[in-house]
Amino acid sequence: MLRILLLIMLSVLSISPLQAGAPIVIALNVDLSSKDAEAGEAIRRGALVAIRELNRAGGVLGRPLMLEIHDHRRNPARGVENVRQIAKNAQVIAILGGKHTPVIHAQLELIHSYGIPYLIPWAAGTHLVEHHRRPNFVFRVSIRDEFAGQFLIDHALAQGYKRLALVLEQTSWGRSNELSLTLALRDHGLAPAWVEWFNWGEQRFKHTLQRIQQADVDAVIFVGNAPDAANFMLALQDQPPPQRLPVISHWGLIGGEFEQRLAAQLGELDLCFVQTFSFFNPPFPARAEQFLEGYRALFPQTRSIADIYAPSAVAHSYDLVHLLASAITQAGVVERSAVQQALEKLAPHEGLVRDYHPPFAPERHDALDISDLQMGRFSREGGIIPLSVKE
Repeated sequence: MLRILLLIMLSVLSISPLQAGAPIVIALNVDLSSKDAEAGEAIRRGALVAIRELNRAGGVLGRPLMLEIHDHRRNPARGVENVRQIAKNAQVIAILGGKHTPVIHAQLELIHSYGIPYLIPWAAGTHLVEHHRRPNFVFRVSIRDEFAGQFLIDHALAQGYKRLALVLEQTSWGRSNELSLTLALRDHGLAPAWVEWFNWGEQRFKHTLQRIQQADVDAVIFVGNAPDAANFMLALQDQPPPQRLPVISHWGLIGGEFEQRLAAQLGELDLCFVQTFSFFNPPFPARAEQFLEGYRALFPQTRSIADIYAPSAVAHSYDLVHLLASAITQAGVVERSAVQQALEKLAPHEGLVRDYHPPFAPERHDALDISDLQMGRFSREGGIIPLSVKE
């Protein structure tokens, strides 16, 4: 029975039985069952498309890649325990993890204690990559708050908004954004008109909105995840239309229940949010089409590109798995410290999100910069489209 199940799994991932003797394992450590489960699923899907491509081409060093699934349920303590268990498996070469900065932050000490490469396709806290630990085992293809803060403020100012309220979750991610947003405003001789903090699971934003209204602001910069973003926007929609302020958001509202809970109002929301990638305007259409072929093969229920939720995370995860495969090939061995060193010295790579020239360097473990950012919005049907694309 176990052999039959293994052969079924190998078939799904396009691994031939001849390759199957010694798989190279990538551990996935994400939320797959809590309030941001769609975020974990988006990361999983991007990784599986890349793994399918690589295995169909013969694997890495003649061995198949395999994804080992772990669910941290949006819980930092569970995320840490998952890392502890993952690292004991000698076949695991790296961990792919996201979306939550606080969850990854809790894992940093253990990641470096075990010396296992940690790849981030979705988490923006600057401090996740910029820290004192050397060698640095964290590599990221994702937004970085330092860049996101500047980009969000530049977008707000371009719309004519100068009196901005910051609404931030009370976590390390929220504090990271308070710093980046405040510094970005300071560069323009401005300061936040109002700052509000909330805890995960906040149900009521009525009084928050009253204080914001009293501060006479032009727009809101929101930093939080899908459950809290949905509660905030529902409270905002309960206001009289003249009091419904524009909301410019970080990308945390993607990947959860936001679209479902706001389905009836999506077409009415004055809401936009930062993204890095869209299948509606991919920088390299031929590469995007190749990806979509693999995506549809694995997930045949996909009717159109609008059905690919969290497209930025899907694309980041796909590129990271290909970068990891290149690092293993360059190292020539399946050994964690050798792969960490190889990741720092990769050759340029033609990715789905961008051309990486190169992706990383010894003192630069962020592959993206502010030039990769764009603004997105929801379509009436709930898909994510660039702000510039008309429905």
